This record gives sequence, C-alpha cells and structure tokens, in this order.
Amino acid sequence: MSLEHDPDRLVDAHADGDERVIEGALRPERLDEFIGQPRVRAQLGIVLEAARQRGRPADHLLLSGPPGLGKTTLASIVAHEMDAPLRVTSGPALQHAGDLAAVLSSLHPGEVLFVDEVHRTSRAAEEMLYIAMEDFRVDVVIGKGPGATAVPLTIEPFTLVAATTRAGLLPSPLRDRFGFTAHLDFYDPVDLELILDRSARLLRVSVDESGIHEIARRSRGTPRIANRLLRRVRDWAEVHGHPSIDLSTARSALDLYEVDALGLDRLDRAVLDALVRRFGGGPVGLSTLAVAVGEETETVETVAEPFLVRCGFLLRTPRGRVATPAAWEHLGLAYAGSPAQDLLDFPGSE
Repeated sequence: MSLEHDPDRLVDAHADGDERVIEGALRPERLDEFIGQPRVRAQLGIVLEAARQRGRPADHLLLSGPPGLGKTTLASIVAHEMDAPLRVTSGPALQHAGDLAAVLSSLHPGEVLFVDEVHRTSRAAEEMLYIAMEDFRVDVVIGKGPGATAVPLTIEPFTLVAATTRAGLLPSPLRDRFGFTAHLDFYDPVDLELILDRSARLLRVSVDESGIHEIARRSRGTPRIANRLLRRVRDWAEVHGHPSIDLSTARSALDLYEVDALGLDRLDRAVLDALVRRFGGGPVGLSTLAVAVGEETETVETVAEPFLVRCGFLLRTPRGRVATPAAWEHLGLAYAGSPAQDLLDFPGSE
C-alpha cells in the first residue's frame, strides 16, 4: 500500500516513547516500497513471484552485508509479500538443538522464520537446521547414553530468511542450502535522500532539499543511520524553535552529535586517531586497536572498519591495520611517511 493511501502509518512526531517502535514504523512493508538495492530487489521479486504462482513457500533466503542496510526489513517484506506470519529469532538464542527444535516444531504452514546473526548459531543447532531446511523434519533425541533414541518429527514447510554480517563464518553445508543469496551494499546518497524524504513525511517533519542532502551525505551509506540522524536533527530543530530543517539546521545538529562532514562519528575518529597518533599509522593488530579505543574487537571490525575502508582511510593488510595518507589529511595532520609505506603500495587482506 502506498504512503499516500495509508495515513495510519504516519508517525506522531511527539510520541517517541520507544525508538524501536519508530524505526519499525519507518520500514516499508512491500517490495515496491523498498528503496535502493535495485539488483537484489529485482532478484528477490522474481523468487517471490515464482513461489506465489506455484502456491508454495519461497526458497530459503540468505541476506548478508553490514548492519543497517535492510536485512531485517527485507525479511518482513518477504512475509508480507507471501501473506505469511513472521517468526523472529537470532543465532545467539539458538545455542542448543532443543531451542531450534522448539521453534521449528511450532511453525505454521508457509510461515517465514527470520534468524538474525545466523553465523552465531551453535554447531548443534546448525546441524539440525540442515535437515529442517531440506527435508522439513527434525530428529528429537529422547533419553541419554546408549539408550538414547532419535525420533523424527515432521515440521510444516516454511521459508527461512537468515541474515548475517559475516557470511564467511557460515559453513559451506549451510550456505549451500539457501535457494537465494543476496549481499546488500552501502547505499548511494541519492537513494538515501529518497529514504529520508519518505521518513520525513511519515514523521511529519518539515525538511527542505538541502537539509535532506546534508543528512544523507553524513549517513555512511546506511538507511538505519540516516533515519536515526533525521530524528536527532528533528529534535534539535524543535528544541531551538526551527519550524523546518534546512542546511544550517542540519549542520548545526549533526556537529553537536559529532558526525562530521563525511559521516565519521566518534568511534571512527577514535580508530583513526589511535592508529595515526599512537601507532604512527600502523601496521597494528585489530585487537590492539580495539583496546586502544576501548571497544570490543567485533565492534571495531563490523561497525567502524567497513566505512573507513570504503572512505579510503584504512587498509587491512596481512600485518595489521594501516592508515592511508588520506586519513592523516582528514585528521588535519601532515603525512610524513610511515613504516608501513610498503604495505600501502601492496595492500592485501588480513
């Protein structure tokens, strides 16, 4: 249903008790409402339409890519397009085969099961998932020791939509069982502007073209960040008595929230600053870099690094992380060479 004909989906800008509720309300419900990722959208549309024509659940789907690009949204869209219920769980919640068996055995025919962070599922649950995805059954073990008996339990046909930020950690037997695999890339500023325009109308926020452009270019190519920054800029505008968000308003608000002109936030700059000022530009190991900025290794690797690499500020080399000359320039420092210059000339992957 289009936005123009669905006024109930408009969000009260003064009723933000739960940011998760607001974020969910901004998500599109149909594939034709989904902005960006044109190739993935076209491919997924074929998969879903073919399933509808056959009158069967869609093939299992694997969605990979950095956080905030729309994997959860696409899972919800799959359920809406197939007119099926959506069951949501995550890899960390499936640490025992029994956990997964309980979820699978309670599925209704055609239901969509969304497993976020599927790469963090336990090995025992993964092995049960193999059989469930192919044969729609699970083997429940009754008893212990030599007298244990495996009882096959038939489950209803379902569609598994799995999301991961680290597809390389998935074992091949699991990856091979997905009928469709898609990788989501960072968004172009033009697509982010369309997303922000739609979100602003849903939130009933008045924002001009220059304000949307400024928020979009500082959003790291990520819709989730774009929507979050829009809400924070709206807050700043309301507190300071600005009826509409223009270029000046957007810049003032984003500067207050420490989001610079390229979209780097506090963590990004902390990583670059530590790499350049404390370690002379590198190379330095990921764990050492994480300790230096006071963050978890996984946070630095999955949240900060992808964008810094994309900006050309950081290289992942066999010997560690290396800051490029552009990183020194962005920090306002003169680049005077680095012990890692040979790695800059011949970068590899760690």
